[in-house]
Amino acid sequence: MKTIMNDEVFLEKGFLISTDKTLLDLGVIYNYLDKESYWAKGIAVERLKTAIEHSICFGVYHHKKQIGFARVITDQTTFAYIADVFILSEYRKQGLSKWLIQTIRTYPVLQGLRRWMLATADAHGLYSQFDFAAITHADRWMEIFTPYQILKKDEDEPKEADI
Repeated sequence: MKTIMNDEVFLEKGFLISTDKTLLDLGVIYNYLDKESYWAKGIAVERLKTAIEHSICFGVYHHKKQIGFARVITDQTTFAYIADVFILSEYRKQGLSKWLIQTIRTYPVLQGLRRWMLATADAHGLYSQFDFAAITHADRWMEIFTPYQILKKDEDEPKEADI
């Protein structure tokens, strides 16, 4: 994979990407996923904690403040699924999402995998720069999809989260 983003440029500006889970700010991650994302609205904080515990997590920081996140669900041998990717809105348009995906794709324990996957509603242009493409033989793939249930304000009936 070719290098698109220069790590040093971001590091000199006070940005950092780390897989150290002790640096993660659960409040930032939970707030974004539950309130701002289209894919994880209604996620329970305990469910998120478990997901983080069982994933390789990439925190994006600016002067030690968390401003982005992604996690990779993987067996570290044949398969990886990239999930929950975000950069906070005030930090977008600086190339940080490209730097994040490049960092994930070049992470040492994730080299030589047979298959990488992700789902996106709106970032196809970003991911295609890192060799992602539409699923080949989509007719072979199956899923069970159980969306999180979220309560609408002033209602007792839950609705499904969008994805």
